[in-house]
Amino acid sequence: MPQISKGGKFIFGWSVINNDLSVQSPTKAIEEYAICSEGKIILISGSRATGGFSVSKKELLKPSIFRNLFQEFPELDACNTSEGELYPYKGRRFAWLEIGAVGKITLTENLLRGLELQKGGRLLSIRSSNIAFTMGRRGRLINQANDYPEEIEIF
Repeated sequence: MPQISKGGKFIFGWSVINNDLSVQSPTKAIEEYAICSEGKIILISGSRATGGFSVSKKELLKPSIFRNLFQEFPELDACNTSEGELYPYKGRRFAWLEIGAVGKITLTENLLRGLELQKGGRLLSIRSSNIAFTMGRRGRLINQANDYPEEIEIF
């Protein structure tokens, strides 16, 4: 897993938004965050600087600063709403998606528009915190990854 700048964040690789809206998470991110263990993920809209989204799961979010999210939106906790429906909370937007055993998710057209993403777009998978990894689409880290002299794995 490369660290693309001295003292900077580690990255897991690139993921591509395929024409069928599927996105494969990098193997190391899947393992480190045990992201497939619940069969569903919680997708969190990205920051203004990086865009994209972060990937987490309820087990990681419930003891975090987002712990009240599921009290405010019990339907999100139960995943009994439309897959990919965005809920605003603390300046971010949250949605649930199913995740396959190999770490593949399928975005919805609503998510694509809401997160300003495009089919064929690349997302840089970044170790960002102990509760989520980021799939960023713009900003300084993405520029550094594009200029990185070594190969960064594509998923």
